[in-house]
Amino acid sequence: MDAPQEPLFGSVDDVAERLAGVGYLASTGVATTVYLADRLGKPLLVEGPAGVGKTELAKAVAACTGAGLVRLQCYEGIDEARALYEWNHAKQLLRITAGQGHESWDETRDDVFSEEFLLPRPLLTAIRRSEPTVLLVDEMDKADVEVEGLLLEVLSDYQVSVPEMGTITASRRPFALLTSNSTRELSEALKRRCLFLHLDFPDADLERRIVLSRVPELPEALVDALVRTVRVLRGLELRKAPSVAETIDWGRTLLALGMDTLDDDTVRATLGVVLKHQSDAVKAVAELRLN
Repeated sequence: MDAPQEPLFGSVDDVAERLAGVGYLASTGVATTVYLADRLGKPLLVEGPAGVGKTELAKAVAACTGAGLVRLQCYEGIDEARALYEWNHAKQLLRITAGQGHESWDETRDDVFSEEFLLPRPLLTAIRRSEPTVLLVDEMDKADVEVEGLLLEVLSDYQVSVPEMGTITASRRPFALLTSNSTRELSEALKRRCLFLHLDFPDADLERRIVLSRVPELPEALVDALVRTVRVLRGLELRKAPSVAETIDWGRTLLALGMDTLDDDTVRATLGVVLKHQSDAVKAVAELRLN
């Protein structure tokens, strides 16, 4: 990457307007951090509870800029082969077998460790793309510490070392966004390479505007009641607090059922849309006095 690349966004206001254009209503703080990550060429680490829009932010950046989205979904036990690349061993074996008696081992080895036999995974795929790309490393905190080491080279120099082929360097730097639900502390080395953004549940006004933007057919009075009830539920000590996406789903549910009020019977009948554990539902029924 010898020459500076064209940024995705022109200003903080441009970020906010374009994200809103694809249905993501961003606060000034969110828009500013996204703009700086793009302008400075630094990865963005987004932490916060599940369901506040961390993954959706990456999808929205890709959608509003026309960039390709490359997603690495982390999980316990994910390794280099799933994150970076691996060799197509079955195809290599066939090639070695076919070459026996016809060529030297040096010729065969040079062939089997070539582009034809390489299986790129998300990190290498994002590095090699020449088009605008958003690299989403989702739920980074679920991966082992060793996987963070893989990311350091990628996020520091936007390059990947393949011992058999050499170093592959990005011709166009991807917009990298990492998410974490804070189930474990990420390493300081990884954090140093990133800008940081903490996302929490939106305030009542922003959540109301989000629901209205996604379910515009809902009466405003019903949206107000919906948001108030969800905020009460989040104030309880639940196993899983309702996400913004579940608030939207609840609104769509009420619309589909033709309901125009959120009375006790309606809440009781549709509570399963926002609460996914029986213990949470029992606690909510008691606290909301729905019996």
